[in-house]
Amino acid sequence: MDFSLSEEQEMIRQAARDFAQNELLPGVIERDENQTFPKEQIKKLGELGFLGMMTDPKYNGSGMDTLSYVIAMEELSKVDASTSVVVSVNNSLVCWGLETFGNEQQKEKYLSRLASGEIIGAFCLSEPEAGSDATSQRTTAIDQGDHYILNGTKNWITNGGTAEVYLVIAQTDKEKGHKGINALIVEKDMKGFEIGPKENKLGIRGSDTHSLIFNDVKVPKENRIGEDGFGFKFAMKTLSGGRIGIAAQALGIAAGAYELALKYSKERKAFGTEIANHQAIAFKLADMHTQIEAARLLVYKAARDKDEGKNYDLSGAMAKLYASQVAMDTAVEAVQIHGGNGFVKDYHVERLMRDAKITQIYEGTSEIQKIVISRSILRD
Repeated sequence: MDFSLSEEQEMIRQAARDFAQNELLPGVIERDENQTFPKEQIKKLGELGFLGMMTDPKYNGSGMDTLSYVIAMEELSKVDASTSVVVSVNNSLVCWGLETFGNEQQKEKYLSRLASGEIIGAFCLSEPEAGSDATSQRTTAIDQGDHYILNGTKNWITNGGTAEVYLVIAQTDKEKGHKGINALIVEKDMKGFEIGPKENKLGIRGSDTHSLIFNDVKVPKENRIGEDGFGFKFAMKTLSGGRIGIAAQALGIAAGAYELALKYSKERKAFGTEIANHQAIAFKLADMHTQIEAARLLVYKAARDKDEGKNYDLSGAMAKLYASQVAMDTAVEAVQIHGGNGFVKDYHVERLMRDAKITQIYEGTSEIQKIVISRSILRD
């Protein structure tokens, strides 16, 4: 087993770390407080190639592997998970889904602009009554020959208000169940497409989360991804890779909280010495460091599985399940180590604690990951 990273991967880590410190850290508290979308930061990330990291260069992508992508996600998430989730969705769900399952016309029309960061995309699966139960799609796409008529509502859509391209999962033939679901490419300016109010969230408050409403939206049949009835499989395959990105985000949140707690413990004094010298604090730091390292190995293993063409459903689910728990636990302990200051926004850890929670929920809750894991090990 070789745990070393290539020179290129180390350069990517440093580039992402520098960007996080120089471009994301200034103003991150204010963006969180005011729910401000990091428009300028996302534009710069696109210019640097971070929005199409795994996309082929012929579609304006960076042509990197999944491991490089999760390394960048970890570094960005240490500072600003609101920005990193935009990077995750555009890379893992939108660009990867289009490149892997879209046709050449769709790639030339949409993928090249998405991978370059000229525009960003959104992935639209969840509904008011179809969150974890993705088969219960109420949004319908009725076949009208050369086009579909799209009706319904999507909830909790990241990049909902700022995206230009939306990958929408909808039911075409209810009698066929999940085999009657399709994935459609919807453009922002299509008639009948409305963007609902922005969600007022606990965490990742700088990210742009909206409900979307479709009222008789006419979608050309050429905008369907794959064959008729491929939509559910498309969503599950895409989400399986997306979970690796969210696992990396969770890892970054945990590592960021730990680094802040470690630094603070060496500066803050109590009972005549730095609090790091008290066993109660030192043991917390030991647990945090160990759990983060274990999570990192799980996340890197899932990324490596994907890069090597192996089935990564199990490793991705384990990585997300564990890394999201570590993010939550580590962030809570980081607040505790900071004491009263941990409850104050200027010290950043309270924001990381709020941001950590969503990693246990979106792109498959922790409970769903346990279903994926248990089915895999019982099948074997």
